[in-house]
Amino acid sequence: MSEIERITDQLRRAFEGDAWHGPSVREVLEGVTPEMAARKVLPDAHTIWEIILHIMAWENFVGKRLAGEMVKGPTGTDDWSEVHDPSPAAWRRTIDALVEEHHQLIQVISKMSKGKLNETVPETDFSYYVLLHGVVQHDLYHAGKIALLKKAKAQ
Repeated sequence: MSEIERITDQLRRAFEGDAWHGPSVREVLEGVTPEMAARKVLPDAHTIWEIILHIMAWENFVGKRLAGEMVKGPTGTDDWSEVHDPSPAAWRRTIDALVEEHHQLIQVISKMSKGKLNETVPETDFSYYVLLHGVVQHDLYHAGKIALLKKAKAQ
């Protein structure tokens, strides 16, 4: 298995399942209703829905950087979007968009050459290798936050 395949495997596990640490992003979202996703449990914490939009923003950013676009990381409302339509239809669209964004990122990573992993991402001080492992870590970190918010909402 190549290093690109290993990284892709880790990203799939973090997002889709069979992760060593516990539930993936998709698994932790099972049973989350639009009401649960939009409810603010802690005054200074983001909602589950906002976290999902945040994951999407960063997976989109990483995909664009890998494709050679010179975009900056999400900031402000691009980084942490508010939910304006907490309807069931909007929640379904959000989940569908999250899955689509993830699959697009996997496709872009799968097409990378192994030599690119050691290259420095333009206008940064880190490599594509670090960027890709960072997106895996980002998904796992936020899966944990969602799990805690989900438990807090159940009480």
